[in-house]
Amino acid sequence: MDLSIFLIQCLNALQYGLLLFLVASGLTLIFGIMGVINLAHGSFYMIGAYMAYALAPFVAMTFGGGFFATLCVGLVLAVILGYVLEWAFYSFLYDREHLQQVLMTYGLILVFEELRSILVGDDVHGVDVPALLSGTLALGDVMTYPVYRLFVSAVCLVLALGMYLVFTRTRLGMMIRAGSTNREMVQSLGIDIKFLYRVVFAAGVAIAVLAGMVAAPVSSVYPGMGNSVLIICFVVVVIGGIGSIRGALLASLLIGVVDTFGKVLLPEAAGVLVYVLMALILLWKPDGLFKAG
Repeated sequence: MDLSIFLIQCLNALQYGLLLFLVASGLTLIFGIMGVINLAHGSFYMIGAYMAYALAPFVAMTFGGGFFATLCVGLVLAVILGYVLEWAFYSFLYDREHLQQVLMTYGLILVFEELRSILVGDDVHGVDVPALLSGTLALGDVMTYPVYRLFVSAVCLVLALGMYLVFTRTRLGMMIRAGSTNREMVQSLGIDIKFLYRVVFAAGVAIAVLAGMVAAPVSSVYPGMGNSVLIICFVVVVIGGIGSIRGALLASLLIGVVDTFGKVLLPEAAGVLVYVLMALILLWKPDGLFKAG
């Protein structure tokens, strides 16, 4: 492996890890802070990818915009979707057993898949890379790297920084952290914990939808694409520590490196290397790399 190929694989690992963090951070918010096992989180990623495909013609015709206008419209719709879903379904799960949470959220997976089949069909679709980001960056004399992949990494880094600032530097972040620790005490202080959880859930859905939208030009859009993402997201949450955003970031980057270089160096064992990593980390730190907060 020469230097240019090694550098490209490092960039691939960084881009995959950051994109994985973008999806897993929403699951960390919902699972770690609200205590709900949300099996439907992968479906939100799928919804985002299909939004990038299905909304593009509508946005171009209505607003005259392109990919970035589609992102803005999709995020607004994702926040509304998350708010409504929390009000209609998830708000009844906070005091329920985990089995009931699993059954209800699995039912939502089936509903979303059926709606996807009815509205869009079962074909594989592609989303065009925006013209502004369609170029490549030269790495050496022969190798190049797509600019759009660097854009995806930049979006993930900006979101990670934004989440850190919100959770550590704002009153909203303080209330969210307090609500995840002692819900009754927060309510006694006059804070509407139901509205707070609704905001957190809507944010988690919007983050997953954003991940699906920015990943669509790279990975294409196809049925069931959220299922594999859901499994690896739970691995991220477990490795990083339930409820820890910085743990999710570090775990995502570790998985990105192990998965990317595993496919290059050990392709026969690449499918299990991530789970071996999880087992080793849990043997070392059973609660994950970091604790919530």
